[in-house]
Amino acid sequence: MRKFLAFLFCVALGLTACQVSDTNTTYDRNSIGHRGNTFVGKIIAMNTVNVEGTDGVGTLAGAVAGGAAGSMVGGNTAINVIGAVGGAVLGGVIGGATEKAVSEGTAIEFLVERSYNGQVVAIVQTNELNLRVGDQVIVVEIDGKNRIRQKVN
Repeated sequence: MRKFLAFLFCVALGLTACQVSDTNTTYDRNSIGHRGNTFVGKIIAMNTVNVEGTDGVGTLAGAVAGGAAGSMVGGNTAINVIGAVGGAVLGGVIGGATEKAVSEGTAIEFLVERSYNGQVVAIVQTNELNLRVGDQVIVVEIDGKNRIRQKVN
């Protein structure tokens, strides 16, 4: 049983590598090579917001790994089946909880006023660039995702 729980713990840790984060300095692979639209604007407000975690791949991966590990518990077919089912349930719960924990957190909702028409847009992202209210910025839109990329000098 200890080996089984250690195995599930390793699977849960491995799921943290699956996390994809949307930041103002990181793009997903599908955005590479795509043309983007830009506009210049000014940050007029910033609010901290909570980002909900996801629950999907971790549950599935945990269930598969748990079922495989659990099937090795017993000495006969009936116990192996019971172990596989129990392992799948436990692995799914652990995998889903792990995925949710590593994919939730906080971000910043930026309200940016477009320089050319005064329209205000809201963009939620992290703030590695240490942007502040009043900063002039460039906003990049690629494939429907907006990112505040840099300050304008």
